[in-house]
Amino acid sequence: MSFRKALWALIVVVCLAAPVAVRAQGDYLDVFIAKVKPEKVADFQALTKKWVDANRRFNGDRWLASEAVYGEGNVYQFTSTRKDYAEIDKVNEAGMLAANKAFGKDAAQKMGQDWMNCLVWSRTELRHRRWDLSRKAPKDAEAYAKFIGESRLLRSTAVHIRPGRVADFEALMKDVKEAGEKNPDTAPVFVSQVVEGGKGATFYLSTLRSSMGGFDHNPTAKEILGDEGFKKLQQIVAETYETTESTLYRFVPELSNPPDDVAKVASDFWRPKALVVAAAKPRTAMEPDAAKEAPKKP
Repeated sequence: MSFRKALWALIVVVCLAAPVAVRAQGDYLDVFIAKVKPEKVADFQALTKKWVDANRRFNGDRWLASEAVYGEGNVYQFTSTRKDYAEIDKVNEAGMLAANKAFGKDAAQKMGQDWMNCLVWSRTELRHRRWDLSRKAPKDAEAYAKFIGESRLLRSTAVHIRPGRVADFEALMKDVKEAGEKNPDTAPVFVSQVVEGGKGATFYLSTLRSSMGGFDHNPTAKEILGDEGFKKLQQIVAETYETTESTLYRFVPELSNPPDDVAKVASDFWRPKALVVAAAKPRTAMEPDAAKEAPKKP
């Protein structure tokens, strides 16, 4: 697997009946998830920062990186938006071209090998955004960028559906969406469906928050749906869900290269000064980081 596949990024999913301006953000999510060897975390982060620098300086790929806070340890997720399948090749080529310009072809290839050697396991998924199942999408592209730019945490729940029950799940999600959008206290929930790289039918339900406190005092499913609706929910979940897995991620700005409209929402967060200074002078891939001060003094 090439190093470029590891660095594909931007959060997760979007919503039903979303305006064209928001849908233009991309109909697919290209996601790379990896577990890093405990003794290799520092090397992994250092190599990723160099890749960030190269893609930022030479107009390569864009992504958001996040690290698991609750879930399996030392797990990182890199997510990028893609308009369609054709864009995947186009952006991959741009990412590799940026690395080759920054480090040279041979050095860039060695960086990729060294980076992959830091991993215990990895997997890639292409997820289709289910606008029809999500709720409370931002009104336009600017509002969407603001929402993403202000987010610091991502809760991602993978729902594995029993064979033959996808239609039941979709009908349930539409009912939950309708009820949730009528409640003024509910937050956006983004839904995506794995179309490549998964096993069986898998959906992701994702919520974003600006702080941990944002996960407190949210309306419960029973409060949103009412007693009868909640009973129906429980029954359908029991019949259609095979398993679920939930992970809480924290965005890692120094390992991210977000789109400009997202970064400018909170530039102090998304554009760490160490990386900005480092980008002022190109460095070779094999050049050692001069102790811990290297990011500040290229």
